[in-house]
Amino acid sequence: MFSRLRPLAPYLKRYWKPLAWGGVATIFYNVVKVLIPLVIGHAIDDMHHGITEQKILYHSLRLFGLAVFSSIFLYTMRQVVIGVSRQIEFDLRNDLFANLERQSASFYQTHRTGDIMARTTNDLNAVRQLLGPAIMYSANTIVFTAAALPFMYRISPKLTFFAFVPLPLASILVQYFGNRIHTRFERIQAMFSDISAKAQENFSGARLIRAFAQEDAEIASFETANSEYIRRSLLLVRLMAMLWPTLEFVLGLSLMITLLVGGHEVVMHRISVGEFTAFNVYMVQLTWPMIAVGWVVNLFQRGTASIVRIDELLKEVPAIRDDAGQGFAEAEIHGAISFCNLNFSYNKGTPVLSGINLDIPAGSSLAIVGPTGSGKSTLVNLIPRLYDAEPGTVLIDGKPIRSFRVDSLRRGIGFVPQETFLFSDTIRENIAFGVPFATEEQVESAAVTAHIRTEILEFPKGFATLVGERGITLSGGQKQRTAIARAVLRDPKILVLDDALASVDTYTEERILSGLREVMQGRTTVFIAHRVSTARNADRIAVLIDGRIAELGTHDELLAGGGYYTGLFEKQQLEEELAVTS
Repeated sequence: MFSRLRPLAPYLKRYWKPLAWGGVATIFYNVVKVLIPLVIGHAIDDMHHGITEQKILYHSLRLFGLAVFSSIFLYTMRQVVIGVSRQIEFDLRNDLFANLERQSASFYQTHRTGDIMARTTNDLNAVRQLLGPAIMYSANTIVFTAAALPFMYRISPKLTFFAFVPLPLASILVQYFGNRIHTRFERIQAMFSDISAKAQENFSGARLIRAFAQEDAEIASFETANSEYIRRSLLLVRLMAMLWPTLEFVLGLSLMITLLVGGHEVVMHRISVGEFTAFNVYMVQLTWPMIAVGWVVNLFQRGTASIVRIDELLKEVPAIRDDAGQGFAEAEIHGAISFCNLNFSYNKGTPVLSGINLDIPAGSSLAIVGPTGSGKSTLVNLIPRLYDAEPGTVLIDGKPIRSFRVDSLRRGIGFVPQETFLFSDTIRENIAFGVPFATEEQVESAAVTAHIRTEILEFPKGFATLVGERGITLSGGQKQRTAIARAVLRDPKILVLDDALASVDTYTEERILSGLREVMQGRTTVFIAHRVSTARNADRIAVLIDGRIAELGTHDELLAGGGYYTGLFEKQQLEEELAVTS
């Protein structure tokens, strides 16, 4: 069991001083506690020879003094130990969040959000319970038992032996139940992750579920998962329901033996009534620690199961990270991009890009067109290292992209992803996301460039308008234009637009492009386009088909070539003519 606590060693080491003080307080608390039965026994024997007011006052004051010191040390122990457990919980939560923030996009494609949330909430709480109450009560039980045994043995070795005869049985039961509790709790946590993931997907996809009238089906599916969770939880409850009464039975058996054997010892005048009373008080004081063993075992098994799940996240190494020993260029990015014999596939599967050779001079613009699934988004995602290409196949300013620090590289790039994401915050904060100290004028200027300012000002609170989760209160076009404003505000050397104009009409597209042309001056711009009207004014246009560059040139050069681009141009021209005449 204790080997499973190894991931917590660095955190426990960090707080060894307060833990040491907590240990001292635990020792003093139990030393004082162990003296109470002795005082009670001595008082009974003393008053057996004659009760006086002075004797009652004397022994009462002794007990009161012990109670005062006991309460002080108990408060200190709980304050320190429980406080440290909260501090470690705080550190663990921060470390988990920081490590999750560093993970690449591929991590979130293989890990469900609901499962991650379950580990960072439910599992983290189980670890805190282990570090706080479980450790505190375990230490209390061990220290008090170790402190009380010598005094009990001095009263009567025979009585001590018979009183502790049932305890090995308790140890066997704890071990038996503990292993099964651990296994069942792991299954419960796994099921809780499934339920969390199911709920998160339903909340995020609420509009889709309503659009397809699948509310009842999703409710039934959730009830099935929830029923399985309850079934597994009840199995654990039944196990715990067996553990507690069994431990109480063992304790009752021990008290019965104490009464029988101890009573006989008193009758035979081998021990005094006061000593027998003191011994029974010791047994009563051991009652809660013995009963608490069942609860502590439950906390330990839950906590150790959760430590494994949390440690899995802490051990996740980001797929995209700064390579050791590279020196990392910190020089300002100028914006020249080169792809040199680039081949790329996801998880060593079917190649998505093959033999890509492309130079994009600094300050120039490149439009990428091609059919769906041709690898356009994959190609532009390699520029900010959202995915990693083979070393030496992607260059920035003539240097391998991996020679730049990841954060330094991305600060020089303004990126608008294909799937627009907005935070549950104000429009202003969403636009200023990459530039936290941006002025109101800068934010509004970026909004003007993205042709969204007028619409924002029509909202009752203007730029202070709160958008819903993932920007649900805005239309698709408004979300895309807000994302464009966010990228423009960063004033990047490289601007990457991954099909960022797909959700706007042709008129709005032209107005955005006219604003972007000024922004594009002096900076490298790479954008994916499905409309020829979007691509035609780029310095060069690359046609990507089946992961390869099939055509490359200016708008006029590609039209003269009579290839895919020409067909796309003619098709869209025909669609526009039909729209006008209809």
